[in-house]
Amino acid sequence: MLNKEGNLYIFIFSTILVVVMGTGLAFINQITRPAQEKNEILEKKQNILSSIGLKLSREEAGEKFNSIIKSAVAVDKNGHILTNNLNEVFSINLADELKKPEEQQRFPIFIAELNGKTKYIVSMRGKGLWDAIWGFVAVEEDGKTIYGATFDHKSETPGLGAEIKEEPFQRQFVGKIFADETGNFLSIAVIKKGSSEKTDYNVDGISGGTLTSNGVNDMLKKYLSAFYSYHKNLLVSNKETVELESVEPSQELDSLQINAEKTETLKTHIQ
Repeated sequence: MLNKEGNLYIFIFSTILVVVMGTGLAFINQITRPAQEKNEILEKKQNILSSIGLKLSREEAGEKFNSIIKSAVAVDKNGHILTNNLNEVFSINLADELKKPEEQQRFPIFIAELNGKTKYIVSMRGKGLWDAIWGFVAVEEDGKTIYGATFDHKSETPGLGAEIKEEPFQRQFVGKIFADETGNFLSIAVIKKGSSEKTDYNVDGISGGTLTSNGVNDMLKKYLSAFYSYHKNLLVSNKETVELESVEPSQELDSLQINAEKTETLKTHIQ
């Protein structure tokens, strides 16, 4: 019989305890994982809709999401569409994307219809002082004016960097512009409070949260740039479609007739 005060007994008892506890925790995690995943999906939908001013519970967000979010695209850093499958775009994990070279990363954009108008919701993720920060920024149909924004963090300092998730910080972004009148992309600068004149292109950072503010600034620049390139490509594509549809049938016939005459003339020369 083992001596209960001996080292061997303590070692065996500790090992059994660790195995039993570990197995128990793994089992609990396994059976609760579906519920956790469902809550994560609902929370993401809640945050996306929050960026366009819809403050809903998780359950309400889950019910209304598909009626408001009409489509989605994932683009590359130059705004070229990689996929337009809503479920595929929604499932993109930006934490995993950030591990890739920037040229291979996907940038999710959700397209909403609110009160008969289109809003673009740009999903983004970056690095704060201690860990990850992320957000959803809604853009007006013009492709350069902020309609709303929501940000969150994993472990920023309460009262400092954690303030990015509070309404006073987020409300500053409404109406801000990230491109000038000539179409040059400018982003939205997050500046130290009082360090520069307030403009349509900047907001005040968090007092005492310089590194977190810098993280938000970098995040905005990266993801809004990809969105702006996508929107410019979209405008060009729409313009070409309109121009093509505006061609008169008579013009098309005239063009076909001219081409036919040229072909006939060429045949005559060859003969």
